[in-house]
Amino acid sequence: MTFEDVKRQVAVANRVLAETGLATGVLAANGHASMRLPDAPDRFVVKGRGYKIDALARMRPEDMVVCDVEGFLVEGPPGVTQPFEVKMHSCIYRTYPEVQAVVHVHPRFVVVMSVLEAPLVPMCQEGIQLVRQPLSVYPHVKTIQSDEEGMEVAQLLGESKAVLLQGHGATTTGATLEEAVMNMLQLEEQARMNWYAYCAAGPEHRRISDAQIAEMTDRPRLAELPHFKDVMAAGPPRLFGVWAHYAELVSRDL
Repeated sequence: MTFEDVKRQVAVANRVLAETGLATGVLAANGHASMRLPDAPDRFVVKGRGYKIDALARMRPEDMVVCDVEGFLVEGPPGVTQPFEVKMHSCIYRTYPEVQAVVHVHPRFVVVMSVLEAPLVPMCQEGIQLVRQPLSVYPHVKTIQSDEEGMEVAQLLGESKAVLLQGHGATTTGATLEEAVMNMLQLEEQARMNWYAYCAAGPEHRRISDAQIAEMTDRPRLAELPHFKDVMAAGPPRLFGVWAHYAELVSRDL
């Protein structure tokens, strides 16, 4: 993958966050997706700040900036800085070599549930593994600007792929940019379902039990079933319809 390919993917990811409603309206400029450079793992490409029109939906490959894992700007368009919360990205990349992409936005349902201090519990299939165990919460509304703050968020992430920021939003990671974005979309879907249940039945509302989740995970693979064995002999189909749909939709003018 070339440097230009990475910049395009990052621009598309930021647009997808807008297209799916996580960075629209008053939130149009809030958030950033980033991707580690495959041939330079101590650097990453990310949406910056200071554009003439600073909105995730308007990002183009040439708008992206390059930063190092200390949070310093390496290169970018004239007058554009790294994102103000660059330390959230840089500290995560520095702490977790396996992480290849980071997403931060301010999803409304994630935000309200974090302020209520209501832990997200499994309420639907989408993203169920993200909330199977309680997610860590950074107990501050402030933006992440210092190395100390960035490292605190990185350490809270632990083995999870998501961390909540109280009254602020969430940060997700992935082995690919697609995974990091889909983790954020699915996290917000779980938060939305939690909010509906909270309003309908109160803070002690029911949840999908761990035994029910185990029924989904502790079972034979589809490829092992007689009616799928032959058609999946070469491997199961890749399921990336949501990402592919929105990525194509937002990149028509690129």
